[in-house]
Formats: sequence, structure tokens, C-alpha cells
Amino acid sequence: MSERTLFSGDVVISGGGLAGLTLALGLHRAGIRTAIVDAMPLDAQADPGFDGRASALAYTSWRALKEIGATAHLAGQAQRIEDILVVDGRPTDGVRPGGPGVDQLHFDRREIHPGADGEPLGYMVENRHSRIALARAAAETGLAVFAPHRSTGMEAGSGKATLCLESGARLEASLIVACDGKASPLREQAGIRVLGVRYDQSGLVLTVEHELPHEGVAYEFFMPAGPFAILPLTGNRSSLVWTESHEGAMALQSMDDAGFQEALEARFGDFLGEVKPVSPRWAYPLGLVLAESFVSDRLALAGDAARTIHPIAGQGFNLGIRDAAALCDVVVDAVRAGLDPGSHVVLARYERWRKTDSAALALGTDGFNRLFSNDITPLRHARGLGLSLTNAIPAARRFFMRTAGGQTGDLPRLLKGESLRL
Repeated sequence: MSERTLFSGDVVISGGGLAGLTLALGLHRAGIRTAIVDAMPLDAQADPGFDGRASALAYTSWRALKEIGATAHLAGQAQRIEDILVVDGRPTDGVRPGGPGVDQLHFDRREIHPGADGEPLGYMVENRHSRIALARAAAETGLAVFAPHRSTGMEAGSGKATLCLESGARLEASLIVACDGKASPLREQAGIRVLGVRYDQSGLVLTVEHELPHEGVAYEFFMPAGPFAILPLTGNRSSLVWTESHEGAMALQSMDDAGFQEALEARFGDFLGEVKPVSPRWAYPLGLVLAESFVSDRLALAGDAARTIHPIAGQGFNLGIRDAAALCDVVVDAVRAGLDPGSHVVLARYERWRKTDSAALALGTDGFNRLFSNDITPLRHARGLGLSLTNAIPAARRFFMRTAGGQTGDLPRLLKGESLRL
């Protein structure tokens, strides 16, 4: 290596967020020479004010995080999801699970994971705790981390690629992976076009404390302006994802505390007793972005750089983990066979594996959002019938639970909880 080349290996990952760190740890623990670069120190992303979101980790995603050593650092921070209740809400009623005249669909983890100690449907973890766990796992394993270092682009050659840093230094590898977010500079530099839809919706995110225990039940209420999700956290706390029109979400975010408390009580109701906010309020504009290609010359896209979807199904981080798990399989198999992990034939396998699943879920969440985010009477009757029929058919319920859990299709080894080693 030259003095200005800080790293030379197999894979360099640009972006030290949740998907990027998951991928880096999976590759590094498998014996792949891996480095990760981020513009911010990894511990800066663990600050409570950095990101108020929490993620629902599917049970297969949890297996992957356990295999790479991250779950050991989540003791006391992960809440099991035992049940999911999907309810078609009404504009004037607020949220109210159960009761006469309410169309709903109940997913019970015991249908697919029986027994008191069976796997849950997933785990709710605040994003900041996931970042802390991944950063600690990276430090334990000696993963090469270059942060804070800002990348300025990449150069692809016949036998290697180079990630160029703002400092003038370089990192060399056979493959560069863009985990640099939904506005991915590396994707843009590669000329990969995206299909995009901007919804007139924003998600207001906050944590609330409530009087009664949630018992591990996640609620998704479909309201005319968008879904209202109550997602169980540790203790008598829940993460709210309150979807409204962009203007409505901004108004809720800017309300004084007394006004917001009144609005919260009107929407939340009293089925969990008294409720109060215990965090700031964040608002995130919602949209759909899907890359036309997941690969280019010595470049692969993963996480939000490959696609971002509506949070209606809570699958955003899970898709990033599935990208990471599939790419780990592809790279490890290539290196084991003596192949170039950045070659077209190797990257084509990754794209085939992940693009169809991503497109199907992106279009599915888009369709569900359009179907449920309205109060049109014929559509309300149709979706109510659909919820009732699905709720009445055990095989249909089990199929949807396994699909949401990432259990369908050709599973990468990490999603099965299996080790990857050269």
C-alpha cells in the first residue's frame, strides 16, 4: 500500500448506518478483508437526539444480528413482539382494537412458533440501541473502521476499485458497497437511475409511556390519512409512527405540549390507560425509491441506497439486513471459489437474489398505502372483507407471518442463524 492508501482488501463499505455495519460485521467475521467508512464517528449516531425511530426486527433478522455478535449488546433493550393486530380505523373514532363493527386481523406468533419460549414475530429495538450494539460488536472484532472520513466518490478499474476520501486518502478493494442512504452519492455517480414516488405524507415519530402493559402486542391502525402504528418497547412504553399529510404532521410536530397531549389522547384513546410523550417528536417525509439496478462496475447497492419504502409494513431495516445477508453469501462463496468478488458474474447473482424481492415489497407497500389511506366507502368495505377473510383462514395468516418474518424464498445463511466462514 502507498502512504495515501489506508486499506487494501476485498470489500469497502461506504456508510456506517445499520445496514452498512451489519454487512461489514457479517463479512469480517466470515474472514473477508473488509473496511467501513462513514462521515460521522460511529458513536455520534447513538445519541438520543440523532434518530428517534425504532425498528421492528423480523425473527430472521434477529438471527443474523445474533450470528454477527450484535444481540449480545442489546440485553434489556429488545422487546419481543408476540402479536400483531391490524385494524381498519375510522376517522372519527380514533383507534380502538376489537369490539363490534371493527374489521381487524390478528397475527399470533404461537401459530408459527409454538411454545412459551418459541421465537417471537420479531423484536422492537430503538435504532440508537441497535447502532450502539453494532458499533460495540465492530470494536470487539477489530473491524477496520474509518470514521469520521467523508468519501468523494469511487474509481473502478479492471482488477480493483478505489474509494476516494475527502482527505486525499484512498481505500482499495475488489468491491465497493454503497450503504450511503436513499440519496446515495455513489449510486448517482454510477448513473443508476431510480423510480420514485413522493407521498403527500410524513411520519411523526415519538416514544410514549402508557399506564397499562402492552403485553408485546404491536398495533397497526389504518386511518384515512395513513397508518397509525403503536409498537411495543421495553417497559410500559411504545414507539408511535403517526402518518398524516405532510402539513398535518408538521402541525402536530410544532404544537405546544398541552395541545399535542390533547391530540395524542384523542387519537390514541385509553385502551392502554393514560398516555404521555416521553421523547421529542421527529417528522420524516415518506416516499418510495427503487434503484433500476442494484449493481454497477465493481459496485453493489444495499440498504436504503437500493430502495426505500413506506413504513406501513415495518420492513425497512429488515430489507437492509436481507441485502447484507445475501451479499455475505455471494462474496464468501466467490472468495472461497477463488473468484473475484467484484466481478460482473458475482454481482449479477446478488442482484437476481435481491432485486425481485425488493421490487415486490416496494410495490406491495405502495399498493397497501393507497388502498388503506382513504375513507372511500366501497374500498373500506373491500378491505374490511379482505381483513376478515384473511383472519378466518389460518394458512393465510401463517403465510403472511412467515413472509413478514423473512422466512420465505431462498434464505441466506445468516437469516437461518448459520455461521459463514471461508
